Amino acid sequence: MRAASRSSPLAKWQTARVGHLLQRVFPELPFTIIFVDTLGDRTQALGTPLHQIGGQGVFVKEVQAAVLEGHADFAVHCAKDLPSSPTPGLMLIAAPERADVRDVLVGKALTNIANGGSIATGSVRRRALLASIRPDIVFHELRGNISTRLEKSKGFDAIVMAMAPLQRLELTEHIAEILSPKQMLPMIGQGAIAIECRSDDDQTIDVLQHINDPCAFTALTAERAFLAELGTGCDLPVAALATPHETIGGETGGNPTGFSLDALIAAADGSKVIRVESSGHDPVALGQHVAAEILRLGGGELLKNHRPTQ
Repeated sequence: MRAASRSSPLAKWQTARVGHLLQRVFPELPFTIIFVDTLGDRTQALGTPLHQIGGQGVFVKEVQAAVLEGHADFAVHCAKDLPSSPTPGLMLIAAPERADVRDVLVGKALTNIANGGSIATGSVRRRALLASIRPDIVFHELRGNISTRLEKSKGFDAIVMAMAPLQRLELTEHIAEILSPKQMLPMIGQGAIAIECRSDDDQTIDVLQHINDPCAFTALTAERAFLAELGTGCDLPVAALATPHETIGGETGGNPTGFSLDALIAAADGSKVIRVESSGHDPVALGQHVAAEILRLGGGELLKNHRPTQ
């Protein structure tokens, strides 16, 4: 089995984890990684904001192309990097166990940042939600891989990062504060690993289904359905988190009996946040329902009027 992956330390960890899971089920299965350079990687050093170079998709298109062109059997992505619409010829086939979905501050805790303090983040979602709590904060752009961002944190009161990569790379000692989903609802797919393969590759589909976590996959499906219904990506302040109810039989990795979906859209400056939570059994229907409610409550106007922050 050949896995296509970015070459960042986090991407390497995630792809190695997928290989480990596969070889636990199929001990004799050969596993290799094909590393791919993406547009997002090539623009890291330039510091160009993600929303200015296309937002979602900039870290996945070349990886997907490696699979479509037959250089690899499947692709391993950070789920939050995937566009909400399927790529022709590919299918999202598996999501292994999900890591911690929360965001964190590196540097100072929020209550320790003085009025007018500085926070760096490349995410319009994080800026909007922090601004809704602390409108006095001055925001700065931040890009780079995990180690680069940690090094840059010394120039600000704090930076915002996801908990999952810090856990996976054993860097949690840098965390100053963990932000709850009530404060900072995560990006769609945050903490999840998404695995794609060619939609006509039945053999690979059969193999990959053995490492799928039904709770992680169904939660990801609900969150992506919400984003697809809004018709937007990570260039807008949107967030969603699906939480599984009890699994059948209560076993780990079992099929959930249902989900709750907490989602929002915000004005870029945090002056308005429209948030809806609902529950259901069909993840696609649930995501579409929550999106429709948010649009009905004024989200459509926020979508129409939004201009990405500079």
